[in-house]
Amino acid sequence: MANVATLTPSSDIGTIRQTRAAWLLVSPAIALMAVFVLAPLAAVVFLGFTDFELGYSNYRFVGYENYAELMTDRTFRQSLRNTAVYAAIVAPASLFLGLAIALLIESESIGRAFFRTAYFLPVASLLVAMATVWQYLLHPSIGPVNALLGLAGLPTPNWLGSADSVLVSLAIIGIWQSAGFNMVLFLAGLTAIPRDLYAAAEVDGAKSPLDRFLLVTWPMLGPTTLFVATISVINAVKVFETVKTLTEGGPNKASEVLLFTIYQEGFVYLRVGYASAMTVVFLAVLVVMMFVQYRLLDREVHYT
Repeated sequence: MANVATLTPSSDIGTIRQTRAAWLLVSPAIALMAVFVLAPLAAVVFLGFTDFELGYSNYRFVGYENYAELMTDRTFRQSLRNTAVYAAIVAPASLFLGLAIALLIESESIGRAFFRTAYFLPVASLLVAMATVWQYLLHPSIGPVNALLGLAGLPTPNWLGSADSVLVSLAIIGIWQSAGFNMVLFLAGLTAIPRDLYAAAEVDGAKSPLDRFLLVTWPMLGPTTLFVATISVINAVKVFETVKTLTEGGPNKASEVLLFTIYQEGFVYLRVGYASAMTVVFLAVLVVMMFVQYRLLDREVHYT
């Protein structure tokens, strides 16, 4: 009993020391998160209830007036609709295209490193510079895309200058940009699949590549697919650079998206309070989308 009595305080002291060491190690990360994440988020939420404008030192609390104005703001509703359409096109298309490219690269042993690099280049490239290249490619009169369509006798639309085609054109650029990143993630998931499973599936009668994909590859890629789907939706909803560089939200606000509207209100019209309210709604929509996506997809994912 004496030994137990003497051991207990020392073990408690050891636990306290470990706890202090743990807090000491994580304190820099907590401080950085508080300064660069929590504090700006709190400031955005606070400013959303004010009429603060850049250049003016005085502001007043307006309660929910900014949010009430959002409900009747045609530009906000249009940008919300455009963002939803853009994400609905880019997220699934870039996911399946990235998976297809990863499967093709994984099945080939010759030139694998070259093709990985080639398809990943859009991710590593400066998007503003590449947007200028796309502006030339999709130019209605001198662009190579319309030149090829004209040679084939097909219509040559004004890709970035028509309200009917501008959002689809931006979505094509978004797919081109995101597919390489998704490819890398799927390649990592394919590498982690044990080769023995394919041999076992072939013994069980899965002779064709399609059978092996449906029975082994696709189920084993469940966690990777969930992660890629989440990242794809987030990146699609955050589209800004291509809109700012190529269309400025036009024509007739047909390509105006949420982040561009927030930028316009906050840094062009200087209505920081109203832009902050938009940001809060944007973050709320994003969180709800991620929650619904995880609830729907996580049921089909089995982690091993």
